[in-house]
Amino acid sequence: MILSPEELASFTGATCAHPHSLLGMHLAKIGRTSGIVVRAFLSDAVSCAVVDVGSGDIQQMEKLHESGLFELFQPKRKAHFIYQLQVTRSNGEIRQFHDPYRFLPTLSDQDLYLFNEGNEHRIYEKLGAHNRVLDGVPGVAFSVWAPSAARVSVVGNFNSWDGRYHPMRPLGASGVWELFIPGLGEGELYKFELRTQSGDISVKTDPYGTRFEAPPGNASIVCNTRKHQWGDSVWMDRRRSESDRLDRPLSVYEVHLGSWKHKLADANRPLTYRELAPALADYVVEMGFTHVEIMPVAEHPFDGSWGYQVTGFFAPTHRFGRPEDFAFFVDHLHQRGIGVILDWVPAHFPRDEFALAEFDGTHLYEHSDPKQGAHMDWGTLIFNFGRHEVRCFLVANALAWLDRYHLDGLRVDAVASMLYLDYSRKEGEWIPNKYGGRENLEAIAFLRETNRLVHHYYPGVLMIAEESTAFAGITKSVAEGGIGFDLKWNMGWMHDTIQYFQKDTAHRKWHHNDFTFGALYQYSERFITVFSHDEVVHGKSSMLGKMPGGEIREKAAHLRSLYAHMWAWPGKKLLFMGCEFGQSREWAYAGTLDWHLLQYIDHEGTRLLVRDLNRIYRDEPALGCNDLNASAFRWINCNDADNSVVSYLRHDGKERTFIAVVGNYTPVVRADYLIGVPRRGWWRELINSNSEYYGGSGLGNGGGVSSEDVPWNGFDYSLRLTLPPLTTTLFKWTEREA
Repeated sequence: MILSPEELASFTGATCAHPHSLLGMHLAKIGRTSGIVVRAFLSDAVSCAVVDVGSGDIQQMEKLHESGLFELFQPKRKAHFIYQLQVTRSNGEIRQFHDPYRFLPTLSDQDLYLFNEGNEHRIYEKLGAHNRVLDGVPGVAFSVWAPSAARVSVVGNFNSWDGRYHPMRPLGASGVWELFIPGLGEGELYKFELRTQSGDISVKTDPYGTRFEAPPGNASIVCNTRKHQWGDSVWMDRRRSESDRLDRPLSVYEVHLGSWKHKLADANRPLTYRELAPALADYVVEMGFTHVEIMPVAEHPFDGSWGYQVTGFFAPTHRFGRPEDFAFFVDHLHQRGIGVILDWVPAHFPRDEFALAEFDGTHLYEHSDPKQGAHMDWGTLIFNFGRHEVRCFLVANALAWLDRYHLDGLRVDAVASMLYLDYSRKEGEWIPNKYGGRENLEAIAFLRETNRLVHHYYPGVLMIAEESTAFAGITKSVAEGGIGFDLKWNMGWMHDTIQYFQKDTAHRKWHHNDFTFGALYQYSERFITVFSHDEVVHGKSSMLGKMPGGEIREKAAHLRSLYAHMWAWPGKKLLFMGCEFGQSREWAYAGTLDWHLLQYIDHEGTRLLVRDLNRIYRDEPALGCNDLNASAFRWINCNDADNSVVSYLRHDGKERTFIAVVGNYTPVVRADYLIGVPRRGWWRELINSNSEYYGGSGLGNGGGVSSEDVPWNGFDYSLRLTLPPLTTTLFKWTEREA
């Protein structure tokens, strides 16, 4: 026996940290005799032999330990040769295969250097599990970052989940462990078994895993994410050609895939990715939305987190199909002319023992100090954005979704919690930055780098911030010193507008400022005007339920007037599923939308209004093409609080097209109401939210009205209007008289 007792014990006790130095083929010397030694660890093996692939010679190995450690010394042989192991199992089965420990590493020194430096943008193609062919032998290359681990092994069904069987080799000082296992392929379940420096054993899923089994197993699954044959080249070419244009309509339908629609005839289950694709595309095309935004689909164990507590950052959830099915979903929507935005969650991760938390026995991905590493609101952990390898993991994660699944944008969740060290913390519960401030400098640098690289590699992809504070420069470019997002959710407008519309109409005049205040900061960032899932959960009521009044008919009138104002107001648009038809109850993630409500006019009428608003928003350059143009908005009258009437003007920036927007937000009909306008001529009624078609009374202005040569509100002309109750009306100017 060439192995020392200590080396033998490192295998039998599963503590070997450098398996390639002992296993496989090595030059050796016993006494004065030089030769080649081959060792293998094979559980459940009765015997093992070395097969010389070139000559076909077979030589039996000596069994050094009952656990399955075998050794063969071939004296006077001086050169390595290609060999296989021939194993006889206890059940009589004989297998012959290539030894994992005869292959060189699959990662280069350059790969590891860039990763440790934080600059390997495609690290997702290297770490994790990947099908490879080495020396003509197919197999799977496994690699994982665990710098403080004492030993790391690949475990799975293929080795009875025995950590002694496939220990990995550490690659220098990189902290990365690697092993190529020949003969494995797609569909294999695996995890990493880690021994900490204190001797504890933990079994972890692959941080870079691309597919996972369902809980409670949660195993990673070897998966080729490139199997789908894409057919969206026309869409992708157009996206690239329009990469520098934000002056185009963007109307987003936010969707939770598990509760949009269920298959009632099949145990009331959610639709799969492949079932969702045509059904959702049909609906979105009919409704006129330009994009869908899907709530997080990265793998997560708990349905009730809605996808926001991610354990598999690189894997579409198993709930609706395989990764290639998700690719089909995106591809189908692209071919129908619909963009797909993903809700991305880099701000935090859950404490599940099988995932990232204390990955190698240390606080590897998270901060060790809870004042920096524990999220106060959600009970989760905060990434250590200052660590190069963590930053590399997250940047690569963003790029991987865009690369593998052709996504058109990332809506970055909880940006405010990343920007501030004292987010949701009291005095003494946070650590200032090096300048004594509250800004999280490392997180800010990470966001800038991510936005810069996304725009560099994928022109035309939108980066969107969910950010609720007044932090300056969120949508200013990185080159100009900003954070580099393309768009930001307008949380202030959402809060103030809902607050106004929730008020009883008799009290609205005292809250007129809630309606008008948003104009003061409307162009401080590039905004998306949103009513998201967060507004219809946790006791906040549905959008319809928020509206005042006791009868559905009255509530629906309020909601229609709100939506007409939303689509007329500057800013891109986003609406959560179900809100478009005025779902009565709060959203419930475990159920399905109340599609049966569409048989009633108050709900179907609301849906038809949203559909028509999308059409007008898309077709009228004064709206969809000038959302971000400050010179294309002007108040007509924002001061008529006593009547709760608001009017404003949108135009195309060159004053060739004008749309006047008038809202009467009381139940009182206001006849002969004057608003000033900039042009003489016919002002056609584009939208009247009180139309009978939408469930209203039909009162309006007969399709349009001619201007009068009466100066009003600082304009040379005016319109004498009948303002229906609880209504927003849009009028478009044309030069001809009626």
